[in-house]
Amino acid sequence: MANKNNSKIFIPLIISISLVLGMVIGRIFTETSFYSPSNKKLAQIFRLIEDKYVDTVSIDTILEKSFSNIVAQLDPHSTYIPAEDLAATNEELEGSFSGIGISFSIMNDTIAIIEVIPTGPSEKVGLMAGDRIVSVNNENVAGISITNEKVMKLLRGKKGTKLTLGIKRNSSAATLSFDIVRGDIPVHSIDASYLITPEIGYIKVNKFSRNTYNEFLTSLNNLKNEGASKYIIDLRGNGGGIMESAILMANEFLPERHVIVNTRSRYDSQSTGSDGNGSFQNAELVVLIDEFSASASEIFAGAIQDHDRGLIIGRRSFGKGLVQQQILLSDSSAVRLTVARYYTPSGRCIQKDYKLGDKNYNNELIERFNHGEAYNADSIKLDKNLEFTTAHGRKVYGGGGIMPDIFVANDTSGITKYYYSVINAGLFQKFAFNFCDKNRNRYNDCKSTKELLKRLPNDDYLLSEFVDFAKKNKVPAQWYYISISRPLILPAIKALIARDFIGSHAYYEVYNNYDNNIKKAIEQINKGASKFPIQLDKK
Repeated sequence: MANKNNSKIFIPLIISISLVLGMVIGRIFTETSFYSPSNKKLAQIFRLIEDKYVDTVSIDTILEKSFSNIVAQLDPHSTYIPAEDLAATNEELEGSFSGIGISFSIMNDTIAIIEVIPTGPSEKVGLMAGDRIVSVNNENVAGISITNEKVMKLLRGKKGTKLTLGIKRNSSAATLSFDIVRGDIPVHSIDASYLITPEIGYIKVNKFSRNTYNEFLTSLNNLKNEGASKYIIDLRGNGGGIMESAILMANEFLPERHVIVNTRSRYDSQSTGSDGNGSFQNAELVVLIDEFSASASEIFAGAIQDHDRGLIIGRRSFGKGLVQQQILLSDSSAVRLTVARYYTPSGRCIQKDYKLGDKNYNNELIERFNHGEAYNADSIKLDKNLEFTTAHGRKVYGGGGIMPDIFVANDTSGITKYYYSVINAGLFQKFAFNFCDKNRNRYNDCKSTKELLKRLPNDDYLLSEFVDFAKKNKVPAQWYYISISRPLILPAIKALIARDFIGSHAYYEVYNNYDNNIKKAIEQINKGASKFPIQLDKK
C-alpha cells in the first residue's frame, strides 16, 4: 500500500517536471519535428503508466491537474485557465456578463441585496435594496454557510434563461416569489465620478476592461460640462487589465507624438505614442496610486509621470511590468502567457524582481509593510542603478513599481484593538445594512449624498448606535479606544449607509472627505503643483 500511495504522489510530479523540460524546446520540436530526449522520456512515462501502473488512471486528468503548476513556473503572471473557468475569468475584462443585475452581501448566512442595477432584470420585476434571497429555483439558500462564488454561480447564467427567487421583505410576512429572465449586465470600471470642488473632478477607476476608456471619457466630459478643469484620477487598488484602455486614457492628456509605452518581446519591440487628439491636454492632473495599483495602472501613471504631465500621489505601486497574451487552446481552455515586458517613456521597466517558479512573489507587499514603507518614504528601497530621467529632468527609478512624486503615509492614528475587532467581524457593513433596513422608508426619497448626510442623525447618536450594535455582536464597548477610533469609525459607517441608500458612488463622495490622499491632492492642485510641466524639487 505504501508503494501504491507513493506512486500516486510522484507520478504527477514526474510528469510535470518532464513537461516543463519539454516546453523549453517545444518551439524547436514544432518547427523542425526534432524529437528531443525530454519528449522521448515523456512518451516513455506515458506508456509505463498505461501498461504497468497498478490502477487504471486517466493520463488526461493527471495532465490537466499539472498544467497550472507548469505554467506557473515561468513567471508570477503567466497562468493556465481551465475551460470551465474561462468564461468567468473573461467577464471582468470583457465588460459584461449575463445575470440578474444586483449587488449583494452575505449577512449572517443570508444573501442581502445591497443595490439593484437600474434598468436591469431585477429592477424590471420589482426587486428592492434590502430584500433577502432565501431560495433560488426552490433551493434553500438562507441560514446556511454560502460563499460569494456559490451565489454568483447560482445567479449568473446564459442570457434569456429564467430563474425563480424566493424573497423575504420587511413589508411582507409571506415569502415573495419573483421570476427573472437573465440579461446582459455591464461590469462598470468607474466606481465614482463627481465634482469634489467646483473646479476639481474626481474619477475612481477600479479596473481596465474593454469598456473602461468609453466610461472614462464620458466621465471626463460630464465633469467638464459641470465646471471641472482639473482632475483627480484614483487608481488605488486597481490591479490593471487591458493595456489598450490605459493607453487610450493617457492619450487624452498628452500632446502629439509622446510615447505612452514601449513593449519588448523576445523577437521585436513596439512603441505606442499619442495622436494629439486628446481633449484634455491642458487640464491639470493628479493620479493616485498605492501598492495595489498594478500593470495597466502603472502604464498610465508611468506615462503621465515620465512626461511631467501630472502629479503622482500616494505610495509605491505594485511593480508589474509583464504583458500577457491570452491564447485559446483546442479544448477551449486558455493560457495567459507573458509575451513581453513593457517600459515607460523614460525607459523604465517597473517589474519587481522575481525568480523562476517563485512562490513568495506576492509576499513582497507584506515585506514592504514590515520594514515600514507604508508609513515612511525613507524606508522605500530604490535601486539607484536603475535611475532614469523624466522629460524635464526629474529622476525616477525602475525595477520596483512607480514611485509617487509625493508620498502619503498609510494613516494608523485611529487604529486600536477595538477598531480591529469590529472591522474583522465585518460590523461596519452589517451595521450599515441594518440601519438602512430599519430606516428605508425614512430616507428612500433622498436624491443625493448631500441631502442624505443632512438628514442622518448626528455623529454622537450614530456612534452610540454602532457601539450598541457591536455589543450585541459580542464586541464589548471600550470607550477609551472607541474615542481614539472615532475618526475612522464614523466615516466608514456613514459612507456605507450612503452606498446602501444612494449607490456605490456615494461611498466615495462621503469617504473622500476624510481621505488624506484626497486632501493632499486638493492641496497640491490649489497651490499650482499639478500644472504642466511638474516642477517639484529635482533630487
